[in-house]
Amino acid sequence: MERPSWAPQGIDISVPSVSRMYDFYLGGSHNFEVDREAARKAMEFMPGLPKIMQANRAFMRRAVRHATASGINQFLDIGSGIPTFGNVHEVAQADDPEARIAYVDHDPVAVAHSQAVLEGNERAVVAAADLRKPAEILENPEVRALIDLDRPVALLLVAVLHFIEDTDDPYGAVAALHEALAPGSLLILTHASYEGIPLSQEEAGGTVGVYRTIRNPLIMRSREEISRFFTGFDLVEPGLVSMPDWRPESPGSQTQEDPFAFSGFAGVGRKA
Repeated sequence: MERPSWAPQGIDISVPSVSRMYDFYLGGSHNFEVDREAARKAMEFMPGLPKIMQANRAFMRRAVRHATASGINQFLDIGSGIPTFGNVHEVAQADDPEARIAYVDHDPVAVAHSQAVLEGNERAVVAAADLRKPAEILENPEVRALIDLDRPVALLLVAVLHFIEDTDDPYGAVAALHEALAPGSLLILTHASYEGIPLSQEEAGGTVGVYRTIRNPLIMRSREEISRFFTGFDLVEPGLVSMPDWRPESPGSQTQEDPFAFSGFAGVGRKA
């Protein structure tokens, strides 16, 4: 298999990667045939996957603008993936050139590509670390050099918690991050769920099976289970809702949305 120049040495490009599959759904070019194959297999069961990813990105951009409008100019994006067009630093720094962004991912491809994209941007870094080990993130020298935890931070956990199994204690990881954040900080979160998907659970389960096969189980949680991640945060209006329903840019624009865009949940909480 031909190794493209952007693929870091030492990674196994014969194994599908969740972040490269996500890049493929969004129309990016940083993915391999093995990723496209797995993504197409997942789309056989759930053809609306690209629509879900687009709705996810659109929510993220609106939530980042909400953070900058609230006076927050520090962003910690965990499970950031490959920075395709319209990423956090572009949105935040367009609103506030002083905004600082720390991206964190455990996929070496995502980290290497982020480094290339961020070259020359002194107010954005990428760190290799895993959400399952929050202390590693909080103590990471690159993160600490850029992000002042004594001031409010927008913590992004966008489309990442559904890849963490209950045995790895995702609630404990989010609680540890909450503990480290200054009052006034925001949690910006999206999470997959069977709720809202315009398919039966059996049909949607085929996609979940594809992710299990590539050893990246997709954990579908209920609205109630997802709301538990906001323990210690006050949800801002309109609460935990489907992605297009969270502060749409123009009233009624949701009626134009593809039904798949309403899969799963999104919310923003503020630490009191």
